[in-house]
Amino acid sequence: MEKIKNGDTVKVHYTGKLEDGNVFDTSLMEGREPLQVTLGQGMLIPGFENGLIGMEMGEKKTIEIEPEDGYGQVRQDLTNEIPKSQVPEGVKLNDMLTGEGPMGPINVKVVEINEETVVIDANHPLAGKKLFFELEVVG
Repeated sequence: MEKIKNGDTVKVHYTGKLEDGNVFDTSLMEGREPLQVTLGQGMLIPGFENGLIGMEMGEKKTIEIEPEDGYGQVRQDLTNEIPKSQVPEGVKLNDMLTGEGPMGPINVKVVEINEETVVIDANHPLAGKKLFFELEVVG
């Protein structure tokens, strides 16, 4: 059997979990297809892509991805305090909002609400977290 290498197009079923075992994403839900991707194009987080390298058709394994090879560490510079007038009326803690960043639309989470200001966080929700993926190469 041929081992997967950069440039190969693969189909993989996956289940992503956090350290506490909570599932944050899976391709095994009804109606979902396996992920199909060409490796080496930067479409996946580095740890996921590296975990596929060397696998073979039909192989299953679990990989552990440190934050640096996943969604990165939490960056304080991605947390900003803005005037309350710049967010929709009635906004609540943990609401997700879409804002305009320097490179287009950006999703932010409301992490603090003060009298005159709101603190928003543009870090990816999985930033700073160790991730675990169960992988199965199906094509």
